[in-house]
Amino acid sequence: MATEHHGTTETTEAPQKHESGGLPQLQFEHWGGQIVWLLIIFAVLYAVLSKGLLPRVSGAIEERGAKIAGDIADARRMKDEAEAQARAAAAEVAEARAKAQKTAADAKAKASAEAAERQAKEEAILAEKLAAAEASIQTARDQAMSQVRVVAEETAGAIVEKLTGKAATAAELKSALA
Repeated sequence: MATEHHGTTETTEAPQKHESGGLPQLQFEHWGGQIVWLLIIFAVLYAVLSKGLLPRVSGAIEERGAKIAGDIADARRMKDEAEAQARAAAAEVAEARAKAQKTAADAKAKASAEAAERQAKEEAILAEKLAAAEASIQTARDQAMSQVRVVAEETAGAIVEKLTGKAATAAELKSALA
């Protein structure tokens, strides 16, 4: 029965006992059901993951591995090709350099031969001119020497005439100069 005291109601019955001892998952009497549900959920998640998701993930991993291995093999093949091309290019450069050196040496030898030939021709022309000049000089000298005798005779005759007052004969002048 309830009695009223200044607007409050009191119950005379014994208060009920509430068992609110905290979280139910921490109470031992609920652990059995919770463990069963845990095992069921774990088994379902394991089945879903192992049958559905994990094969896709492992397939993707295998595809990526195969793609990476293929890319590495392509890169090695391309590297080998590039090295072979580099060796071929180096051989071509060496061959071209050798040809250029040979061509330069041939051109130098040809130019030297042509220069020697021109020099020989010029020397022959100069020798001819020198011989002609020497012959001309010899002729001029011979003429001059023949003229010297005449000039000497005339000069000696003029000196004798001036000194003695009388002209010398040609025979006297020739004998004096001989």
